[in-house]
Amino acid sequence: MSTSQKHRDFVAEPMGEKAVTALAGIGETLGSRLCSLGFDKAYVVLGQFLVLKKDKELFEEWLKDACNANTKYSKDCYNCLKEWCDAFL
Repeated sequence: MSTSQKHRDFVAEPMGEKAVTALAGIGETLGSRLCSLGFDKAYVVLGQFLVLKKDKELFEEWLKDACNANTKYSKDCYNCLKEWCDAFL
């Protein structure tokens, strides 16, 4: 599995107050859609990820429903959060 520079940067350090657009797979368009739903920070999306019990299918479906993310972007975001959790939780 090849990861983007954005993915590597995200999982390399604690999340802190990173914007939602710091997540792999979340650009300006999807980020603004998520912000309008209250998911303005990466840690808020992480909360949803954890509420869904880190379930790949559930999280990817939620992201598609929430901000109209496509399969690739929802998978990138899932993998980014999963790897971050593996490193920091």
